[in-house]
Parts: sequence; structure tokens; C-alpha cells
Amino acid sequence: MGGVRAVAALAFAGVVGLTFLVLGCALPRTWTPMFVITFYVLSPVPLLIARRFQEDMTGTNACIELALFITTGIVISAFALPIVLAHAGTIANSACFLVNTGSVIMFGTIIAYFYLHRDDDSGSWSQSLF
Repeated sequence: MGGVRAVAALAFAGVVGLTFLVLGCALPRTWTPMFVITFYVLSPVPLLIARRFQEDMTGTNACIELALFITTGIVISAFALPIVLAHAGTIANSACFLVNTGSVIMFGTIIAYFYLHRDDDSGSWSQSLF
């Protein structure tokens, strides 16, 4: 029963995050911040690839370190895009705040998903990255 509650909580958090993103786009009537969705999709990809090529997750490895670096760059870019758009005058500051609030919730949901489902697969998935 706990698994169902966890999945429902993750789904609810994802909906709340996307609601903030849509509000940030719809209220000022500019849909430019919607490009942040590409960062949501791309953020787990480097770590997924690194985990598949990694046999032993103990200690540090250049592959994992590179994946963490690329993931960090993607996450920072997701927060920087609305800030740059607000600075350029393309979107309002309130839209920037709403989009970045949605990003905090969405990235928290992504982290929670990988934390909760780390034991679902055998092999290197069962060992944590951090």
C-alpha cells in the first residue's frame, strides 16, 4: 500500500509543478518559459546512461562524475532560462517566480522518484549515487 501512496504523491507533485509552469506561462500570455520542459526531460538522462555503463557504484568514477556534472548543468539551465527571459523583458518577474517554483517542485519529484524506485531493478540500480 505504501508503494501506491508514493506513486500517487509523486503524481500529485508532478501535477503541482506543471501547474506552476503553466501559470507562469499563461498569466503573462507568453509561452516562452514552456521550453523548461525540455530540461525536465533531459535531466535524468546522463545519470541513467552512467548507471547502465557502471558495474560497481562504490567509490568515485569518471563516468559518474561526468554524469553528475552534466545533470547539474541541465538543472542550473532550467532555473537560468526564466531568469534570463525576465532580465531581457520577455516575461514578467512574477512569471519567472512561478516557473522557478514549478522547477523546484518538478526536480524534487524527479529526485524522489529515483530515490523511491532505486530497489526496483537488480544490479547497479540498487546502490545509491550519493
